[in-house]
Amino acid sequence: MPESPVIVLTGASRGIGKGIALSALTKFNARLVAVARNAELLKELESEAAKLGKADSITTVAGDVTDSQVIKQSVAAAIEKWGKLDALIANAGVIEPLASVANVNIEEFKRSFDINFFSIVSLVQEALPHLRKSKGSIIMVSSAIAFQPFLGCAAYGASKTAVNHLTSTLAIEEPEITTIAVEPGVVDTDMQGILRTEGKESLKDHHQMFIDLHESGKLLTPEQAGHVFGALAANPPRDLSGTFCGQDEEKIKDYRL
Repeated sequence: MPESPVIVLTGASRGIGKGIALSALTKFNARLVAVARNAELLKELESEAAKLGKADSITTVAGDVTDSQVIKQSVAAAIEKWGKLDALIANAGVIEPLASVANVNIEEFKRSFDINFFSIVSLVQEALPHLRKSKGSIIMVSSAIAFQPFLGCAAYGASKTAVNHLTSTLAIEEPEITTIAVEPGVVDTDMQGILRTEGKESLKDHHQMFIDLHESGKLLTPEQAGHVFGALAANPPRDLSGTFCGQDEEKIKDYRL
């Protein structure tokens, strides 16, 4: 990977995504296409980057990742501005709907897959010609819920299981591209806030666990989680391609803060 990698990052305006953006810019000298729905928050991210002396290293695309034109625009922005693309970090995602399989609204279930999974497929398809040239990397945000079922989280967990399978498939289909799925840990983000404030009925016994983690100060910061993704994108470990990596696993200890 070059010293100044060109990265497309989705879900960049807040939470883990913002942590990834700032880490990539400041610690890994990345040039970044930051993608998110909220244009105002993207402007704030640009302002923060400018204060850090990185105004020329970031460009933003405001839009929904389920929109194919937004995906095309995001990859095109990297090529038009910097002439190449070295990495994708697929972070955009939603925890909703929080509901049992028996009660979930099927359209909301489909929407979660559109955001958490199919948007990644679209992004990868658009980016592959450029990633093949750079022998770059694809880093996907996964979740432990893909392996450990939680009451009320069927949509989210199923979509992350699909992400993990996509990761392993891409590793054999595109052997010169490093593709890794990473579980960021339990991070202090808006998503965790949704679980605490809206999850009592659907999460049942699991609900208190999220409250306890927050109250005991055991949540990771977005900066801690973000560093891992920035580090993996900037210096992708070829031997981990096709694998799922947990935040606390020994195999990525050198990529943590």
